[in-house]
Amino acid sequence: MSDCKHETASGSIDRRDFIKLSAGAGALAMTALEAAQAVAQDRSARGKSIDLHTHWTPEAYNQAISKLHMPPGAAVGGGTGTPNPLSSDLDKRLAWMDGHGVQMHVLTLSGGMPWQWVSASDGHRLAQIVNDAGIAAHAKYPTRYMAGIEMDVRDPQGALKELNRVAGKPGLRAVHLPNSMDNKDYVFEPDFEPILKRCEELGYPLLFHPLDGEENIYAGKERLGNPLAVSANINNTLGFTFDSATTAAKFIITGTLDKFPKLEIVLPHSGGCFPYIAGRVERGLKARKFNTQRPFREYIRRFHYDTLTWYPETMRFLVSLVGADRVVIGTDNYAAMDVEYPNALVESINLPAKDLDMILGGNAARLLKV
Repeated sequence: MSDCKHETASGSIDRRDFIKLSAGAGALAMTALEAAQAVAQDRSARGKSIDLHTHWTPEAYNQAISKLHMPPGAAVGGGTGTPNPLSSDLDKRLAWMDGHGVQMHVLTLSGGMPWQWVSASDGHRLAQIVNDAGIAAHAKYPTRYMAGIEMDVRDPQGALKELNRVAGKPGLRAVHLPNSMDNKDYVFEPDFEPILKRCEELGYPLLFHPLDGEENIYAGKERLGNPLAVSANINNTLGFTFDSATTAAKFIITGTLDKFPKLEIVLPHSGGCFPYIAGRVERGLKARKFNTQRPFREYIRRFHYDTLTWYPETMRFLVSLVGADRVVIGTDNYAAMDVEYPNALVESINLPAKDLDMILGGNAARLLKV
């Protein structure tokens, strides 16, 4: 692969010239079809992955956040400690991706989404800044970056307005949402239903991620937010996984999956603990004579799950339960719990070549329609 010519800040293209840019129009001249063909062919040629779970903080967003007064305890940004420069520098990020077997990053904010910490007007403005930055990132590097649409979920009408503002814009092919906020499942409230309907109409998958901050710790501060729990990071490692499992279960028991049969949903952190306790959840429904429209195992396959399992044994179990066609690469890059080599775990479990290719990028390409 040493003879491959990757995209750089100057906008050069790989050795096969899959993307033909006119001299006068540059990257913006690329049609949607050409972009889709370029991503598929370039990924195949280089054996690289599409990572559906990555984080960024575009510089314009960082500057806007720095000018706002945050309340005490606000968990805004990309985590604790010194920010990773790769979160904002797309050129350096490309070099990292090329050295780690990644063809494309789907850019989203981290668990430090700002929505509950800022005013409604500032929230909508921040969402616009991030979404416009995502469009610009894709325009500069159309085969390397796409982004999830961000929205201030506290105001469903305003969120829907922002969704419609950027719908169809190049590079924005998914919607990024917090699992819950203040330990409330806002996604299943009636006011949020028009957003789910619109996402289904647009064919945009939902990319979920739990929120940071004491107010969002699963089960409250007393159990997973006390000093011992925080020092051991189980507010994250347990709390986030419980949050995603709850999201999955409520999509089923509220009938939301039945109401929106074409809605695609990607659960982070390998679905939390949901795949591993799904049998218990189903047994509990039967014990209470709680009826669902479809067999429970069909609902399990309504979700996609990223590869953040850490153990090869867990990865094998996930693929065997949900199928290789429902698993996508996800790394949490660049956060404290990220993955250095995104493809290594799934490549280590000796899957058939067809299954491996689906997980590395085929499933993500299908969801993103590239």
